[in-house]
Amino acid sequence: MADSRPSRDPWSIPDVPLLARSAHDRLAHRRTDQAWLAEAWSAPDSQVLVISPDGGALVSGPPDEPNLVLASPEQADQDGSRVLLGSAGGVVYFALLAEQQQSGQPWRSLREVGALLTDLDVGLLTSAIALRAWHNRHPNCPRCGAPTELAQAGWSRICPVDESEHFPRTDPAVIMLVHDGAGHCVLARGPQWPAGRMSVLAGFVEAGESAEAAVAREVGEEVGIAIRDIRYAGSQPHPFPASLMLGYSARLDGDPTLHIDGDEIIEAGWFSRDEVRRTADWDAADEPSTGRLRGLPSTMSIARQLINGWLADTD
Repeated sequence: MADSRPSRDPWSIPDVPLLARSAHDRLAHRRTDQAWLAEAWSAPDSQVLVISPDGGALVSGPPDEPNLVLASPEQADQDGSRVLLGSAGGVVYFALLAEQQQSGQPWRSLREVGALLTDLDVGLLTSAIALRAWHNRHPNCPRCGAPTELAQAGWSRICPVDESEHFPRTDPAVIMLVHDGAGHCVLARGPQWPAGRMSVLAGFVEAGESAEAAVAREVGEEVGIAIRDIRYAGSQPHPFPASLMLGYSARLDGDPTLHIDGDEIIEAGWFSRDEVRRTADWDAADEPSTGRLRGLPSTMSIARQLINGWLADTD
């Protein structure tokens, strides 16, 4: 299989957001086939991705071209839950959600290596991390509280008391680049970010709300401006622990004066393409900037893809 890695060019705009890449068949139709699962687990060419309790994976290779460390089923002999990830190139891939953290191993998080992995590796790891987080957070039945059991090769949980079945939860969130159509965009930061490092706006979709309505509401709540021309730009899984980021662009409608909410957002401003482009250069070169804008989101994030897309646009 071809080694499809993302470009390290800070200006590159990938065809899909980096964590949305995938090169494997999820084999959903095999998740309840116990005979097939047993045979696949015992096959010598099957591969297992071990995931630590805190969501780490083992990697090898140079820092700028890491590869997942995969084991055979026989080598993956520690206690844990087996999850079918899928197949690619005739090889079946499983994840083992380990029960204990093995010390002395080079465990790496998805945040650390996700932007550098191949399409196959990042697809496998993102799925495994999402399932690890869900199983960690939902061990009990939400209806009766009884401990639940894994089913469908790790893709659901069944309550042995009331027989209800539960599936991995995904929380939709919107993330949006707001621009004025005249070469400026809004960037902001919350209290958890250091001064000078800013990103686009984002927020969760509420119950009974469309994604587009959430975009308009969140922009209004966080920086107090109205928008129009809301356009979908792509999506990316964000398993920290269980979000799906829906990317949008939107255009200012009316007064550009920002009214910062002071809670979720503590600093925001309109920035020109030149300011943002200079910051991307500084960020890529790992050199400090002296301006008000001194850092952007990582290249792994859909936020950075939205920013790079706007920089490449002419509006």
